Amino acid sequence: MKPAKKKTAVAKPKARLKTSPPALYTVRATKAKLTNNDWLTHPPALTAAEWNLIREDQLTMPFLDAEELRRVPPRPFLKWVGGKTSLLAQLEPFFPRNVDRYIEPFLGGGALFFFLKYKFPQMRAFLRDSNKELINCYRVVRDRPIELMRWLDHHTADFKKHGPAYFYAVRSEHGLTDDLARAARTIFLNKTCFNGLYRVNAKGEFNTPVGSSVNPGLYERENLLACSLALREAQLEAEDFRLLPREARKGDLIYFDPPYVAVSEYSDFKRYTADQFRDAEQAELANVFRELDAQGCHLVLSNSEHPRTRELYSAFKIKVVSAPRHFSCFSRN
Repeated sequence: MKPAKKKTAVAKPKARLKTSPPALYTVRATKAKLTNNDWLTHPPALTAAEWNLIREDQLTMPFLDAEELRRVPPRPFLKWVGGKTSLLAQLEPFFPRNVDRYIEPFLGGGALFFFLKYKFPQMRAFLRDSNKELINCYRVVRDRPIELMRWLDHHTADFKKHGPAYFYAVRSEHGLTDDLARAARTIFLNKTCFNGLYRVNAKGEFNTPVGSSVNPGLYERENLLACSLALREAQLEAEDFRLLPREARKGDLIYFDPPYVAVSEYSDFKRYTADQFRDAEQAELANVFRELDAQGCHLVLSNSEHPRTRELYSAFKIKVVSAPRHFSCFSRN
């Protein structure tokens, strides 16, 4: 009887998840090939001719049907905690009948900007936020929506295939340098994380866990193009609210939607960027609000219904709106 042959088990290495789109990430770049395995967060190298074709598509496709797109009311393309979509009807009476220049220093989901831009197409917008990833995302939506949708299609397909493992692979990519990859990552994490909560640690690294949706919609094509068109002339900068008095002019409409004064220990959320927004920042914001009021700006601010908020803005008109933990005040101009 022959002795049984010994078998050696060899464990196969785990496949590395690709978190950027395949070579066909753009319509006409069909001949692009990978030259190494370290391209996960960057587009593949393309020839000059292929890049020219991509630029042509990028410049013309969103605006060929510009008149048709202008009939589409743009809506926020991000799921944003504290977004103002549900409050627009209540806030609208406090805005002027015509808006020439609009400034928003805490952009977030941009619900109010999109609402006003659709109502006042000639409105000049100056959109600000201290979150650099958010501002980069808006710029890419404005300038490169076609390429962005290709990346998001890739993220959608691989998230369906790999589930939470893919989410955490994308979330771990904190050092991306390519603007397109960063924007696609921001939208993907926003739509697949827990409750759309944008939260970072002390290093400024996104750390919200994966959500429960197994088939999230990362974008709606018509809306994303309408948002791109609305943002076309907008000035987007990652800036601190303290710089506002330097650029504001008399008559500007400025809407403030800062991190709110906490109404309880469980609602105390300050970690939107690596720098927290504490009571000292709330007091500085109130000082900026008063300074801008003296300059003749038309001001609207939202915050939580709290004694501290009323104390900071006691000199202004205050109205409580019918939404949980929301508070608004208005300048006298």
